[in-house]
Amino acid sequence: MCRLFALSSSPHRTLATFWLLEAPDSLRRQSLRDPDGTGLGWFGPDGAPRVHKSAIAAYQDRAFAEEARQVESTTFLAHVRYASTGGLDNRNTHPFEQDGRLFAHNGVIEGLDRLDAHLGPDRSLVQGDTDSERFFALITRETAAHGGDMAAGIEQAARWIARNLPVFALNLIIATRDELWALRYPDTHELHVLQRPAGGRHGDRHLDHSGTGGRMRVHSGQLARFPSVVIASERMDDHPGWRPLLPGELLHIRADLGVAGRIALPEEPVHRLTLADLHPQAAASQAAR
Repeated sequence: MCRLFALSSSPHRTLATFWLLEAPDSLRRQSLRDPDGTGLGWFGPDGAPRVHKSAIAAYQDRAFAEEARQVESTTFLAHVRYASTGGLDNRNTHPFEQDGRLFAHNGVIEGLDRLDAHLGPDRSLVQGDTDSERFFALITRETAAHGGDMAAGIEQAARWIARNLPVFALNLIIATRDELWALRYPDTHELHVLQRPAGGRHGDRHLDHSGTGGRMRVHSGQLARFPSVVIASERMDDHPGWRPLLPGELLHIRADLGVAGRIALPEEPVHRLTLADLHPQAAASQAAR
């Protein structure tokens, strides 16, 4: 299963250090299961998005697997990929960038020929082969059609896919320089949010989150002084404030770190897929690890 992680410390720019495939005790065994790429997105002082990604199998490059990427931003978006659609190539590695926004997705959408036809000229936004980037292109189009309303764009794009295409999961996170949006749909995979006060649970601690299996870790000493909001595919520490998004919930993290969520997609996908319906590569990518 792909791993999603996002962090906002808006309006403060904070320094964070990311490890995206950290398995010091069993690197080869871990990364043989996690072979399909990692990516980190953030925003520069000018507000422009920056992306660092690699599609190399980590077991082929120990230095890459152990590399720590240190960057400063108000928002961050990280992704560890298990490929379901598209080859191992940087252009298929998340996060993707369109219109100054960053996007990462965990799930499977089928019927891509029909999605391409629905995108029409907007298919030109897609540089790679993935279902994820096509989904992002539809969100970008719908957002523009709704006057830049990101929530409306996500809802309309996800609803069209849920009604017209076979769907396994549509979990996503979108980041701008000072805002985040997240969708969990349907209930296939989990997605969690943590509103973290300055200093964390005890009021004097830096942020140090680590996912299961050493696949992702993030550290920020500055978040001992600033509040933040974290969104992740799994609870990444024992803080009691983590809560799962509800199925169909669309979450918005505002520039002032206010959090608002609502059930945007209450209905089930019309053509809901199970693991047994997926081809072997896609099924392997979506199985829990």
